[in-house]
Order: sequence, then C-alpha cells, then structure tokens
Amino acid sequence: MLYEILTHTPAWVFALFALLLWLGATQLTGRRVGLRRTLVMPVVMIGLSLYGVLSAFKDQPLAAAAWAAAALAVGFAVAQRAAPAGTRYDPVTRSFALPGSAVPLALMMGIFFTKYVVAVQIAMHPELAHRPDFAIAIGALYGAFSGIFAARALRLWKLAIRRDTALVDPQRV
Repeated sequence: MLYEILTHTPAWVFALFALLLWLGATQLTGRRVGLRRTLVMPVVMIGLSLYGVLSAFKDQPLAAAAWAAAALAVGFAVAQRAAPAGTRYDPVTRSFALPGSAVPLALMMGIFFTKYVVAVQIAMHPELAHRPDFAIAIGALYGAFSGIFAARALRLWKLAIRRDTALVDPQRV
C-alpha cells in the first residue's frame, strides 16, 4: 500500500519536500536575517496552509472558518510570548540575529505532511472531502500551523518597532 502511494506521488512533491527540509535545516543554526525577509517564510507557509484547506474542502466553508479561528487563537497565544532567548535586532542594519531553532522545520514538515496525508486520504476515500467534521479538524490544524508562523514573525516585528522607536525617543524603551 505504501509503495503504491509513493509511486503515484508526483515528482514535484518530493522536490517540494526536499526544499522544505533544506529550508528548515538552515534554520537549525543561528543566522542573520533582514527585517523584510522575516515575512517571506510565514507568508509562503500560510499560503500553502490556506491552499491546503481550500483545495481539499472546496464545498466546506466551515473548513476555512476553522482555519481562521485556529490561526487567530493560536497566533494570539504565541504572540504573547517573548521572542526566543538570544534574538537581537540591530536597527542600524535593520536585521535580526536569530538563534537556531527546530520550530520552523517542525512547522514546515507539519504543513507538508498534513497536506500530503489529506491528499492521499481524499484520493483513497473521496467522501472525506464532504464530511464537515473532517474538514473542520483539518482546517483547524492548518490554522494552528499558520497562527504559529504568523505570531513568530509578529514577535520579531514588535521587537524591531520597539528598537526603532527607541532610536527616535529613548524615553519610550
């Protein structure tokens, strides 16, 4: 069964997996990242997540609602936490020094494998695409991943705004 699934998987899926694995692995070690670049990965992964919901559950509006609710709830909760220890923002170069983390890799793999497993399940059992309970559960899972990605970027931008404001008005820090 697994062999059949893998042999019917398009080659581009394996290429996407390799790309996401590589991108996630690059974030395991500390690095410097520009302010604008902190938005690229969250936007791409949130887009992939939302595409996963909309493509699998076209006729299930509750799936998109569950995605949005989970993204907002989880995003709000994660945004309340401080940026990871060792995170620094340099207002002169407008870049961050970020510690290495396995979280981005785990999130990327979570979204990728959710999309893959859902696609396989719907291909094998097309009726799942029409079940509201399945659509809501998967939509919420995708939303949770998206909320974490968005909140991690928001935490960095809040740090940057505080630092940039401090340059203009040192009393505000």
